[in-house]
Amino acid sequence: MARSSGPQVGDPAPEFALKDQNNQLVRLADFRGHKTVLLVFYPLAFTGTCRGELAEIQRRLPEYHGDAVHTLTVSVDSVYSHKVFCTQEGFDFPMLADFWPHGEVARSYGVFNPVAGFADRGTFVIDPAGVVRFAEHADPGATRDQAPWRAALAAAAGEPAGEARAVS
Repeated sequence: MARSSGPQVGDPAPEFALKDQNNQLVRLADFRGHKTVLLVFYPLAFTGTCRGELAEIQRRLPEYHGDAVHTLTVSVDSVYSHKVFCTQEGFDFPMLADFWPHGEVARSYGVFNPVAGFADRGTFVIDPAGVVRFAEHADPGATRDQAPWRAALAAAAGEPAGEARAVS
């Protein structure tokens, strides 16, 4: 599958402002200077693979969401779909709606699938300076291994867990 051009490791992360499941505006710039961001794109709420990946994020939330790291998940679903999904699944992290303009943020990160009309699976670790330190792009049906995310988060925090890298 041809991949869109998105930010690579070492590039500035594209800025965005999207509403979360509580209809609150979240800006990438809100984390600049003080938190690393784990940005996780997924195709659609209420689907099996997405549910499983997001449940794993919830299980590992202390690693993915705290004083130094903030996790943001993004799909083209609406704010209202995200609210129901979060409530049903017990997710305690922001789910951002890239609903309108449809998939604009996913496009800026190079993970929008124009044939399917939703984002592929994309993962980015963005350091407090706003620089991409890890980039991953997987097909919609693939299940991502989250171990590289944890290694990239550790590397962004300056811990000896490996080099930041790009994965396709």
